[in-house]
Amino acid sequence: MGVSTSAPEKGVAVVTVDFPPVNALPVRGWYELAAAVRAAGADPEVRCVVLVAEGRGFNAGVDIKEIQREDGHGALVGANRGCFEAFAAVYECEVPVVAAVHGFCLGGGIGLVGNADAIVASDDATFGLPELDRGALGAATHLARLVPQHLMRALYYTSRTVTAGELHRHGSVWRVVPRAELRDAALELAGEIAAKDGQLIRLAKAAINGIDPVDVRRSYRFEQGFTFEAGLSGVADRVRDTFGTDKERRA
Repeated sequence: MGVSTSAPEKGVAVVTVDFPPVNALPVRGWYELAAAVRAAGADPEVRCVVLVAEGRGFNAGVDIKEIQREDGHGALVGANRGCFEAFAAVYECEVPVVAAVHGFCLGGGIGLVGNADAIVASDDATFGLPELDRGALGAATHLARLVPQHLMRALYYTSRTVTAGELHRHGSVWRVVPRAELRDAALELAGEIAAKDGQLIRLAKAAINGIDPVDVRRSYRFEQGFTFEAGLSGVADRVRDTFGTDKERRA
């Protein structure tokens, strides 16, 4: 359980996340993920990183129960900072990052894939930001990198999800494959990238990030300010306390 790194083929590092039962990451998990991605990207032998997950889904966001267990705002601050570091690590990784997504990709998962360089998804994958139903805000920055602006807003306000097939039609998912073929499809793309000159691929990553029209670090940090405001005001707890209850299902 946790975050591990492997090297299945030359030039490719696979970072695997495994936090049962649903890959809702605790604070330490986000920091572990950030450290693993940064270390893989810094390895001169690596030319592409593949981000995968074990279990039922790719990522269910932060561990809400961890936040609920702690008095005060320490866990919320930790989750904010941990997510910020993990999302930044993917975006700033010295080499391209391919996200291999299966099952659900929610909340913080959108932050990861929205900052990845390419996405391969299984045909059972769904993507969304249920933040408003969980007493939180954030990652609209990253959802906006996956879908057009007005669709992003509608998805954000309603907490609805979209399928891998829909994102493929929008051009943000590279391939949609049966779940059993997901890892091979991600490694195939990563292998094609890793076949390029290592120094040149790193220059290409830096150049593409440099022409990005949105500063994703600043934009997401701005969003996080409102997440913390929701926590201080009490509205986050009020909504979060209905998580998984009959009251939430009736809402």
